[in-house]
Amino acid sequence: MLSPTEVYLRGSGLTSPRVRERLIERLQDAGISDERVLRSMRRTPRHLFVEEAFSGRAYEDTALPIGHGQTISQPYTVARMSEAILRDGVPNKVLEIGTGSGYQTAILADLTNQVFSIERIKSLQDLARERLRVLDRYNVRLRHADGWQGWSAHGPFDAILVAAAPDEIPPRLLEQIAEGGRMVIPVGPQGGVQRLLMIRRVDGVLREEILEGASFVPLIAGAVA
Repeated sequence: MLSPTEVYLRGSGLTSPRVRERLIERLQDAGISDERVLRSMRRTPRHLFVEEAFSGRAYEDTALPIGHGQTISQPYTVARMSEAILRDGVPNKVLEIGTGSGYQTAILADLTNQVFSIERIKSLQDLARERLRVLDRYNVRLRHADGWQGWSAHGPFDAILVAAAPDEIPPRLLEQIAEGGRMVIPVGPQGGVQRLLMIRRVDGVLREEILEGASFVPLIAGAVA
């Protein structure tokens, strides 16, 4: 017999495995092809990361509010950024800026060896920590801090994923990309034109590639108690 936690994680009705599989099919139709990413998203219950009022919409391909003016990213966006992170090989050490609900964090923890994740809003970080614990994703270190500064004590990083959009790329994050490493980051004003960028460090030189258009909440400096 399944435990109450196992029953909840498995889901039912609008959170059932069948509904979740339809999301995977939509992601494939949208061009997501990395089986590692699809497999991770198939086994990571998104309904665990949204407020109960929105659990029936957890497997729609849409962003949903999580409080404090923040959102859990659209599944396509999570998949696209995860694919980009893996494109040059599985990174050993990843820095995530913007833990938020913890959903992207959980995917990264499933796909890579070690994740360092920064969140500026303490209450969101606390919820994310509990969700990651329930899923046994223990290869994550969380920090309540200003994401603009990165986490230099544990850098440089093989990959950096930024889950909110600054108007311009934070210099401290660029400094923390390891040789041969990459950063996936949306850049641009909220409500304006944003671009999802891949920035690589190759032979000491930073090279920028535009992946696609984007729409993210702003990356705000400072930390909130």
